Amino acid sequence: MSQPRDIPFPLRKTRVHEVCGPGAMGFAAILAAGQARVLWVCESWKPEMINPHGLSAFFDPARLLLARTRDQVETLAVAEEALKDGAVPLVVLEISRPLDLREGRRLQLAAKAGGTTGLCLIPDGMGSNAAETRWHCAPVFEPQDSTLMRWEITKNKSGTLGFWHVRWDATAHRLDVVSPLGK
Repeated sequence: MSQPRDIPFPLRKTRVHEVCGPGAMGFAAILAAGQARVLWVCESWKPEMINPHGLSAFFDPARLLLARTRDQVETLAVAEEALKDGAVPLVVLEISRPLDLREGRRLQLAAKAGGTTGLCLIPDGMGSNAAETRWHCAPVFEPQDSTLMRWEITKNKSGTLGFWHVRWDATAHRLDVVSPLGK
């Protein structure tokens, strides 16, 4: 297991990253906690939608901009323009199909041009070769701690792979890296 100081979080700016798993929304919320503004882009046909007030343990929901798009093509266009513009430091996009290399590369170039960070929430088993990092996030079921999560980095273009047990401390407004039970 990697050491707590080795966790590559917060994510590298000017790049687009990916996250999947049942804890992906929590990962995105924790990343958003340190941002002045966040644009969250998702397709309007999806029955579930992010509730800004549900994120209040992480950041002020008034800092969240929601964009509902017709399809993934429109989602990518909105995200690309927002990344390129640089007015919003974090763009989160929910995607429903794999990105091809061209789409992933366009997002990377836009993030670099705007000095912004992008985060794609992807279904398990999906991912783009253009992503800087790919994370799998899931809750850890332990009776002593219902907020414990396991974050695993499964792709990292500029470092090593590893996993960490983390917990969001809403009172202190910080991410704590903790040892797995019994270690």
